[in-house]
Amino acid sequence: MHLKPPVPPFTRETAAEKARLAEDAWNTRTPGTVALAYSEDSRWRNRAEWITGREEITAFLTRKWARELEYRLIKEVWAYEERRIAVRFAYEWHDDSGTWFRSYGNENWEFDDSGLMRTRFASINDTPIAESERRYHWPLGRRPDDHPGLSALGL
Repeated sequence: MHLKPPVPPFTRETAAEKARLAEDAWNTRTPGTVALAYSEDSRWRNRAEWITGREEITAFLTRKWARELEYRLIKEVWAYEERRIAVRFAYEWHDDSGTWFRSYGNENWEFDDSGLMRTRFASINDTPIAESERRYHWPLGRRPDDHPGLSALGL
């Protein structure tokens, strides 16, 4: 069995660590690498789309990041229990016409014993923003440790 620490049961600290690791992975915008955090048979609902398995996850993320340019994400734990974590998130991106958006949402995650995510249910809303309203200005990739999180930014 391949372990993807931290593994259940989660504490406040390990849930926060799991959320930050997910944020860091998604900020790489590397679909194949991100997909490795999910079980082989992982099931997702992302907005109105149902996705099953790593191959479909990889295809979905490839499409996503071809459309959502200069993507930068912040996640924050909302609640947790033994093998489940609920996070809220916001990310900023622009489309190919240069229109900026901030996308807000919530995710409910459930993990298997090895720490791989076996279910992910995401609800997301997109809000157009002016470029001057952007709050995420770090270089593409991992959010710096000293960059404020969602609560500190008032999001």
